[in-house]
Amino acid sequence: MGSQRLITILFLIFFFHSPSSAMHGKKIKLHHPCKSLVLYFHDIIYNGKNANNATAAIVGAPAWANKTILAGQNHFGDIVIFDDRITLDNNLHSNPVGRAQGFYLYDKKEIFTAWMGFSFVLNSTDYKGTINFSGADPLMNKTRDISVVGGTGDFFMARGIATLMTDAFEGEVYFRLRVDINLYECW
Repeated sequence: MGSQRLITILFLIFFFHSPSSAMHGKKIKLHHPCKSLVLYFHDIIYNGKNANNATAAIVGAPAWANKTILAGQNHFGDIVIFDDRITLDNNLHSNPVGRAQGFYLYDKKEIFTAWMGFSFVLNSTDYKGTINFSGADPLMNKTRDISVVGGTGDFFMARGIATLMTDAFEGEVYFRLRVDINLYECW
């Protein structure tokens, strides 16, 4: 009995003094966002007929495609730039609070996925500045996370996660994304 008790005591001493459990004397901190917001952006791809309403254009396409029709094989090889409206709700005709500006490229033949790099350029009474995003967008997932990698103005050096959800789409010409932004580093 004495050796089992000694082993148990040594284990407990080791456990409570190990770096992983004690965090070098620091308490474990639960991470809560310092700022959260929900925004929508509306992407209307130029298709050769909608020049007045288009906010996005195909600027790179594989040899078998043109720049007004997205390629087959899950749009693999298409590169799209955009300057989309950002709204506080899912109505395309709501007052914009800024612009989503950047690009996405379809990067896989086997499944429908893209890689995105873009900024929200906000200029409203509530927010002024930019939020910068970067990451993979597996489009067939209901929700997907991309990184918030920085910002300016009200979002100076912000870092966090943005959860994207396809809120609506109309064929290959229009889609709307709901973007739930949770910032964990705010200055």
